Amino acid sequence: MMLGLAGCSSDSGATATETSTETAALDTCPTAAPESSADPEWTLEGQTGSVEVTGSTASSAPVIDVETAFSIDETQVSTLQAGDGPVVGDDAEVSVCYVGVNGRDGSVFDSSYERGAPAEFPLGGVVPGFQKAIAGQTVGSTVAVAMSSADGYPDGQPRAGIAAGDSLVFAISILAVTG
Repeated sequence: MMLGLAGCSSDSGATATETSTETAALDTCPTAAPESSADPEWTLEGQTGSVEVTGSTASSAPVIDVETAFSIDETQVSTLQAGDGPVVGDDAEVSVCYVGVNGRDGSVFDSSYERGAPAEFPLGGVVPGFQKAIAGQTVGSTVAVAMSSADGYPDGQPRAGIAAGDSLVFAISILAVTG
């Protein structure tokens, strides 16, 4: 798992428990592409480039379209679809489906959607931008985050193809939380 190499590890061995009936059925991440007619739910102009994010549904993965090279100086979060579950605490352990895209070239560097399985990890073990995107949201939400290099990997993460200074964009579906 590339994100595990990059700092969002699921190696803790603990598993998140389902906290609502709605999330209990979501033990996989959809792998199908969304309908081509789906409209973006979030458009963001960067210092350079822009990004459009179409969130996931129960049957399709999200899409992140990047006009390269996309870069921002300050991390921005958008709630694409609000959930109705419990609020995610700063130090909670979560189960999520996500896709991460490099703003420099628009390439996907990691995706639990491609693997078809959620990732589980404590928020204290992820990069700051990922934590900013999830903490304070509710279970069942889909969020997008465009993170500055400072909130991602300021020195880069070569194994993930991330260079120093790259802005990153994630679409995240929050399935469950503990703690």
